[in-house]
Amino acid sequence: MTTPRTVLLAPDKFKGTLSAAQVVEALRRGITQTAPQLRVLSCPIADGGDGTVDAALAAGFTAHTAPVTGPTGAPRTARWALQEDVAVLELAETVGLHALPGGELAPHTASTRGLGELLRAAVDVGARTLVVGLGGSASTDAGAGLLQGLGALLRTADGTDIAPGLSGLATLASADLEPALAALDGLTLIAANDVTNPLLGSEGAAAVYGPQKGLAPEEVDAADETLAAAAALLDPAGDHRDRPGAGAAGGTGFGLLLLGAEQRSGADAVFELVGVDALLGESDVVVTGEGKLDAQTLHGKGPAEVARRARDRGLEVAAVAGAITLDAQQLRAAGVSHAFDLTSRAGSSDRAFAEGEQLLVEAGRDLGIRLAGPASDTAPGSV
Repeated sequence: MTTPRTVLLAPDKFKGTLSAAQVVEALRRGITQTAPQLRVLSCPIADGGDGTVDAALAAGFTAHTAPVTGPTGAPRTARWALQEDVAVLELAETVGLHALPGGELAPHTASTRGLGELLRAAVDVGARTLVVGLGGSASTDAGAGLLQGLGALLRTADGTDIAPGLSGLATLASADLEPALAALDGLTLIAANDVTNPLLGSEGAAAVYGPQKGLAPEEVDAADETLAAAAALLDPAGDHRDRPGAGAAGGTGFGLLLLGAEQRSGADAVFELVGVDALLGESDVVVTGEGKLDAQTLHGKGPAEVARRARDRGLEVAAVAGAITLDAQQLRAAGVSHAFDLTSRAGSSDRAFAEGEQLLVEAGRDLGIRLAGPASDTAPGSV
């Protein structure tokens, strides 16, 4: 009797439409309709950005919520995940672009205070390892709000607390980080992201990421000067401002480094949490993907890392995406033997966006037929 092949479904989210877990479920439904004999394993992934908490929950972490200060000061409820003493948190849950009231950008006043409050909430229920996914930030405050949320005393020249955001950071005259350091004493703090930008300069937080948070081009230099002045006070020895990742999430990476955080690849950190390597060891075929497979995918994003690890094990890899701009040669170089493009299937991007779940089921049916056939039908190079 032939042992059925094992298929691992390990996609990222289709941003703006479906969570990674929803993508997995739609593909699973399609595959089981045409190839019920296949063994299907599920592992929604993320790379440290939004969707990181969802990936942890899908892997068996327990959902928690906490009240925090939103990016512009309005209260909001943020989700996080816990398993034993390991907590998984997302910056986007507290100060993400999607958390801005009415979606209105606030480049000068958005604060990361809520992230500090969320870290406190996790510590209060027993977390000893804190994994923070960075991505989607609405703020450029160098993590000042984060530090304040953990108890740091950041004061103006007249001794009052600085106001939120970049504008408040411009008034920083003194800093006492000891209360924040004490709040995390003895804990392991991990900053999970794949950004290598330093805090300052032409590749820094203000220059590269400030415009997407609403900074006008003529405001970037002044913002960088504000960050530099703050760094001189917060990091007088210059140990952290130039480190890769200090510029992540509007400088929140810098704030985490001040607290002793270890920088890790977002994909590596999340994959370890959700057990990707162990599942790859049980699999014959891997299906990954995300909303758009493009050049950015190849630079450390989750699906490319799944494909790399699978290829290194000699596994067949298929990819499913809302849209694919990579050519066949690029896909093969990334380890993908065949790919399914929902936009091409739908005939338009509008239909692919509106009917993504059903199109994924259809792609799953086709995958099932292909994967249940002779091994030669699915050989690498069939993109």
